[in-house]
Amino acid sequence: MSAPDDRAASTNGRVRRPKRPRTFARDIAGRRIIAEGLERNVWSDLYFNAMTMSWPRFVATLAAAFVALNFIFAVIYDLGEAPIANAREGSLADLFFFSVETTSTVGYGDMHPQTIFGHVVATAENFTGLLLLAVMTGLVFARFSRPRARIIFAKYPVVARHNGVTTLVFRMANARSNFITEATAKLWVLRPTVTEEGKRLIGFEQMRLLRSENPTFALSWTLFHPIDEQSPLFGQDEDTIGVSQMNFVVSIVGFDEASGQIVRARDVFAAQEVRFGQEYVDFVWIDDQGLRHIDYAKIDATQPIAQATGDADEEPSRKPDMEQAAGGGEATQDARR
Repeated sequence: MSAPDDRAASTNGRVRRPKRPRTFARDIAGRRIIAEGLERNVWSDLYFNAMTMSWPRFVATLAAAFVALNFIFAVIYDLGEAPIANAREGSLADLFFFSVETTSTVGYGDMHPQTIFGHVVATAENFTGLLLLAVMTGLVFARFSRPRARIIFAKYPVVARHNGVTTLVFRMANARSNFITEATAKLWVLRPTVTEEGKRLIGFEQMRLLRSENPTFALSWTLFHPIDEQSPLFGQDEDTIGVSQMNFVVSIVGFDEASGQIVRARDVFAAQEVRFGQEYVDFVWIDDQGLRHIDYAKIDATQPIAQATGDADEEPSRKPDMEQAAGGGEATQDARR
């Protein structure tokens, strides 16, 4: 008998059936991944499951656990002989609601334990209820207090000329319009590689950004990666990039002054989403009264570079952001917040 078989065999000679690995789907970076060979056990990673499930499912799970716990103790009470005073004989409902009062430490006073069995079960339930309420409170607080940055990324990166160099451009905006100080951006490319031994691997490489730091990210921010000799995209044209399996990962880290915590945001872009010969439509401008406007609905909007001048001539009433023209404010072309 092999070692796995020895572990599967119990001391009394009975063989326990090994757990069968299950197949389930995961969504990673917007892609559907089929995970195989893992034992899917909710209890082995309870905290992760509680933090990642949706709010309706989370609340429904807590409610189901609360009801199930009280029902179990109601059945245990029913095993005794009249353990609860003023509870109708044979009424499981009375025992259930008494269990709810005990678990929540409400105790209206109409029903109370009147036997040793009732007191013992009530003591055990009170202790279990305190643990359950503590776990519920901790999970709810952890979900509410988890720092999250509401950073909106433009769906389509663009490739255009910037300062005379062909450049890959990404745009994002802070939906809260609060200050994220000392924000840092990183850009990575993930692509399949083949080793000298002929093995196919997924490699990643960091891509250089012209300005990867923003002291006060409040409105919008544009990232520029020059496609020069140091770029992993150098020498590749639109067709080559469009049919490749590359993915671009943009990550943002900064200090949220409102919450006083470090916040992070990330997005993944496929090579097929890159738009060549396009530029982003301006979505930050200053009106005649000097008020600054930002239209988040236009963050994904792009336009051919050839028509940029024509559009500007056709809309003389719309004033561009003067700080953008100066190259040093909230919406500069070099470093938009």
